[in-house]
Amino acid sequence: MVDTRVRLSGIWLDNPVIPASGAFGYGQEFAELYDINCLGSFSFKGTTLEPRFGNPTPRIAEASAGMLNAVGLQNPGVHQVIAQELPRLRQVFHKPVMANVSGFSVQDYARTCALLDKEEQVGWLEVNISCPNVHGGGMSFGSSPASAAEVTRAVKAVTAKPVYMKLSPNVADIAAIAQACEQAGADGISLINTLLAMRIDLKTRRPILANGTGGLSGPAILPVAVRMVYQAYEAVSIPIIGMGGVSSAEDVLELMLAGATAVGVGAANLADPFACPKIIADLPRAMRRYGIRDLKEIIGGAHHG
Repeated sequence: MVDTRVRLSGIWLDNPVIPASGAFGYGQEFAELYDINCLGSFSFKGTTLEPRFGNPTPRIAEASAGMLNAVGLQNPGVHQVIAQELPRLRQVFHKPVMANVSGFSVQDYARTCALLDKEEQVGWLEVNISCPNVHGGGMSFGSSPASAAEVTRAVKAVTAKPVYMKLSPNVADIAAIAQACEQAGADGISLINTLLAMRIDLKTRRPILANGTGGLSGPAILPVAVRMVYQAYEAVSIPIIGMGGVSSAEDVLELMLAGATAVGVGAANLADPFACPKIIADLPRAMRRYGIRDLKEIIGGAHHG
């Protein structure tokens, strides 16, 4: 018998698998396919203070080991999420959910988080300071320790819920930014978001994405995620949600050995909508294969030899 449970800022998860924001909507489409209560939790679609249409199309480009997206935080805005999406979600998902929040100013982040703080089903706030697909916000707040800390302090001042700062891989020193978030009061960090990338159409000789650049996700970025989670674990003592290119139970174990307490699954859901339940079902087999009885015991195991 193996134990797949993990504890994330005081909240127990049946397993560490969390569909990542942007790859799972608000849960409804996947709830039509399988019982999403098998998940540890999930991080819902990036939500902003006001509704956003997102970037112009085309927004998606293929890559040999992944995909690029430049959706641009399309969402109905936090007021509609609270009024419509969360009541619908309660009908199909009976666990705490992770609310992913983005903004274009420090005040935007604080106001959106203050509203979501009142929602009982929201267990954690995942504050996205790492989106590479929008102009004037998102990644700009995660590009320096000072700005990351500023957003962290502003959000912590308006909520009693655990705050996880979602960090960008498109920086020179991930450890410094993780430390700044921890010192500013973050309860945990999430990483990595997508890598800034581009594809060019050979016929038009122009970038494929209307936005020019987009975020690369998929199996190609798993080694980058493992490296950055490993570095962040060395730098901070708060929990880490690791993500980036995860598509198997073995990938989950690898990120946990690097230092993750829970593991996000993103692009794999778009390639196979049953990716997460398959990974969850396969975890016990992978654990037995590598002599793991309790997942909690391997968190950060690669640092201890």
